[in-house]
Amino acid sequence: MIFSWLPVIWVDVVGSSVTLVLSLICAMYSWRWAKKKQGDTFRHYLFLLTLSLAFFAVSRSFGHLVKQILLFYEMKHIWKQIAPYSGSFNTATFIIVFSFSLYFYRSYKVHLELELHKDNLEKLVEERTAELEEKNISLKSEILERKQAENALADEKERLAVTLRSIGDGVVTTDMDGHIILMNKIAEELTGYPQEEAFNKPLPEIFHIINERTRKRCENPAEKVLSSGEVIDIARHTALIAKDGTERSIADSGAPIRDKESRIIGVVLVFRDVTEINKMEEELLKLEKLESVGVLAGGIAHDFNNILAAILGNIDLTLFDANLNPETRKLLTEAKKASVRAKDLTQQLLTFSKGGEPVKETTSLLDIIRDSTQFVLHGSNVSCKYHVPDDLWFVEVDRGQTSQVVQNLIINAKHAMPAGGIINITCENILHSDDESVFLPQKNNYVRVSISDSGVGIPENIIDKIFDPYFSTKQEGSGLGLAISHSIISKHDGHISVQSKLGEGTTFTTYLPVSVQKQQKEKRKETIDSATSKAKIMVMDDEEMVRDVAKAMLTSLGHDVVLVQDGAEALKIYKEHSNTDNPIDIVIMDLTIPGGIGGEDAVKNILAIDQNAKVIVSSGYSNDPIMANCQEYGFEAAVIKPYQLQELTKVINQVLS
Repeated sequence: MIFSWLPVIWVDVVGSSVTLVLSLICAMYSWRWAKKKQGDTFRHYLFLLTLSLAFFAVSRSFGHLVKQILLFYEMKHIWKQIAPYSGSFNTATFIIVFSFSLYFYRSYKVHLELELHKDNLEKLVEERTAELEEKNISLKSEILERKQAENALADEKERLAVTLRSIGDGVVTTDMDGHIILMNKIAEELTGYPQEEAFNKPLPEIFHIINERTRKRCENPAEKVLSSGEVIDIARHTALIAKDGTERSIADSGAPIRDKESRIIGVVLVFRDVTEINKMEEELLKLEKLESVGVLAGGIAHDFNNILAAILGNIDLTLFDANLNPETRKLLTEAKKASVRAKDLTQQLLTFSKGGEPVKETTSLLDIIRDSTQFVLHGSNVSCKYHVPDDLWFVEVDRGQTSQVVQNLIINAKHAMPAGGIINITCENILHSDDESVFLPQKNNYVRVSISDSGVGIPENIIDKIFDPYFSTKQEGSGLGLAISHSIISKHDGHISVQSKLGEGTTFTTYLPVSVQKQQKEKRKETIDSATSKAKIMVMDDEEMVRDVAKAMLTSLGHDVVLVQDGAEALKIYKEHSNTDNPIDIVIMDLTIPGGIGGEDAVKNILAIDQNAKVIVSSGYSNDPIMANCQEYGFEAAVIKPYQLQELTKVINQVLS
């Protein structure tokens, strides 16, 4: 019987196909079932098992197919060889497929998890990057703000430093312990300590202040501020002792430094050098005193000169008598000299009074020096030697004030030599370019006068003060002599200086500008000349004795005299005589009329009705500006009271000519 394998093969093929289809369907449904819960591992494993069984069925069906084909073609011997391995191959196929399926599934899952983690990581990175960018922007903004704050702080510090450097006062700040934190440039200069050296040192160690009068150390101002918590001012007469020992008068104030919560965190001291200011205040006080004395002296001088006018006038008239006994003439001449010196003495305090301008005239300085020296040294144990060139230039000075300077210097020299000695007076002509070591106010030529003694000398520590008002080393001295002398020389555009050595003597040197008439003139003997012609002269003065003496003097010179008391009467009388054949030729007016119109106003009224009127101003205030510059006020000339016949004659002749 012949058996056909073809149906068997087809049955195996169909069976294998059905098995494969069923396996694939099971695998598909298990895949769908597994996808419903992606995270369910059991379902995924079941899907892989179903898929492996499908592969196992395919493998088994393929094995049966191979078996049938081999048998169909009568290749049993081949089948016998592979048959023992058929089951193992199927099992191995199942195991391999299932294992690889598990492996690939786990790999895939790991891949998915890695992708998920990657996505999560990228998201986290993006979020973190965004967050970092946001933080970076915030940080940049914060850095910018901080830089701006630092720049603003640096600018503020620079402004503070510039401000502190620019402040003209010294500034010192301390902490709560009173240790120095900061000092500006002025504070460094005044204390003598640089900031680096003073830093963190106790304030009293650097800021050494004492009372100028008691010389005791002052209380620490920082401690006073910290204890009181208020602004304080230091007492007057406080001096700061610098590192090098320099002493300066200071004005000081201290204040607490407070934080934003008003808590005290330190002290600031502000101080300045007031040494020169104090000196100026003292000088102003002295000048005020001198001005008060000058006002008083002005009134005294006016009355005293009126009295002297009567004395000098009568002496002059008596001396005019040709029949006068020689001995009497000598006595009267001495009395006249003494009266003239008494007149000069009234001008001493007036020099510092308001308007104390010198009434200058061209004169020989030697005459003034000789007369003044002889007057002071008369009867003393001190003599004088003169060293004067024959061609000594004339000077333009106020004789009375210049005589006062010479007398003061001679008196000082005499007092410096109580046991007696010799005063050397040297006069020299000096071209401005010859002595450049001395500061001279004008580029003129000068006459230099040196007055030297061999006395005790002046100590070096006080020599700079000897020209100060009221400074004197003599118990009975007023301290005005050299101060007045300095003022007089200054008003003459001159210069005065002093050199001295203890135990060797002192030399005072003065420079006075020469007159425009520099050529030495032969001194002419002055005589009392009668008037060149008779004139009608009106004398205006409020003092009767002055009017009487003036009338007597002018009458003796051959003039007609009209007397009036004040400016109103003078104007009335002048008008009346203007309409006659005998008008008034000259008017002599007193500058000051108490309770009436004085010369300054009266001359304006007279010139208003007669612009050719000749008016002479007269006053006992020889240092009044009007007397010094009379022509600027409408006067022809000036004559100083008390009148001297010689001077009165000279002025009248000058005006008439």
